[in-house]
Amino acid sequence: MTTDLHGPLSAYAARMHATIGDGHHVASPLGAWLLLAVCAATAADDDPAAEDLARALGTDLAGAAEAARALLDSPHPLVRSATALWQRSGRSDVGAGGWRAALPRSTEVGVLPDQAGLDAWAREHTDGLIEAFPLTVGPDVVFALASALATRVSWAAPFDVADARELGAGSAWAGQLRRVLRSPGLGHRCAIVSTTRAGDVIVHAAPAQTTDGAGLVVLSVAAAAPVPPAEVLAVAYDLGAGAADGARPAGARSLFDLPLGDAPLWTVREERVRTLARDGREERHAALLPCWSAHSDHDLAAPTLGFPAATATVAKALATPVEGFEARQSAVARFDRYGFEAAAVTGMFARASLPPEGVARTAELRFGHPYAVVAVATDSRADGGTGPWHGLPVFSAWITEPDDLSRADAAER
Repeated sequence: MTTDLHGPLSAYAARMHATIGDGHHVASPLGAWLLLAVCAATAADDDPAAEDLARALGTDLAGAAEAARALLDSPHPLVRSATALWQRSGRSDVGAGGWRAALPRSTEVGVLPDQAGLDAWAREHTDGLIEAFPLTVGPDVVFALASALATRVSWAAPFDVADARELGAGSAWAGQLRRVLRSPGLGHRCAIVSTTRAGDVIVHAAPAQTTDGAGLVVLSVAAAAPVPPAEVLAVAYDLGAGAADGARPAGARSLFDLPLGDAPLWTVREERVRTLARDGREERHAALLPCWSAHSDHDLAAPTLGFPAATATVAKALATPVEGFEARQSAVARFDRYGFEAAAVTGMFARASLPPEGVARTAELRFGHPYAVVAVATDSRADGGTGPWHGLPVFSAWITEPDDLSRADAAER
């Protein structure tokens, strides 16, 4: 499944990062893509928005929905994941309808929470890394979808510490920082890789401690300064396909094919050593990286990101007319000496026009004197008919001696 998703997800990431721009940011294209894939599960065969949604997903709707179910219903031990679909109370039978069975089993379905409830959902499913839902709910929101991804891992081998000046005279960061990270002698992977899109790039891979055989590898890729960020991100996604296997990247260059001395991205030195290398030529790599952190909020309204089509698809499934939508993502990440943490919450609201103002009356019914109770059986059958118990009064009572609520039942459970 990972191989099947790599192309569609890489293409979606390219569009999303292009929409965000070249400033310092963190995002989760997978988080946004998963939300669209959950919407794809609700699509009907005659859905006019299906083509646009499939184009945004980069694959057919059935394949996207199946991929979402596989990911969400078999979560990764190191990556928390959650999705939800909420409806405004009273709009329809929440969770009813054929679309419900098509969703991942883990997708929460229910009544639209208030803002405090949405914020609590974001905190719960990101281990507190994101404190607030990316959208503000109002009375015109008729349904909402959300996805959350979060990870917090420790490196299998922590970084060493180096003087920031070792980044080189050509680095502006060398004068701004005091200390940076140096890859340890064992446990991390580094390479100089020749690529078609970005020329020679430098690559560092830091693996996290594994849990039950599952792991996480954080890949860093840098190219020469003139290379556009979009091209470097695309190369990083390409190289990421093999990073999980720990294989030597395709296009990795031998250090003995490079000239000695300084280049913009590296320095190659040579020394006499004792080595067991078969040809007597041993290659060693080390990487210098800064710590970093980012907190970003992204508007996902661009048509190329698929949320207009996703809104129309879900609105049709829920038989709910809508007049507009909002889609945003909040993302955070931190990379330091001992580990990596990141989280993203993606939210989508469908909005309808508010009805005109009028007058509402509410009746509060008080059973404050003796009253009757009748317990009636229901007996509905799959063929639409009813059985002999249907509507039959089973118990009845006349209440004249009420009980006080016990202290145990008064407590919240």
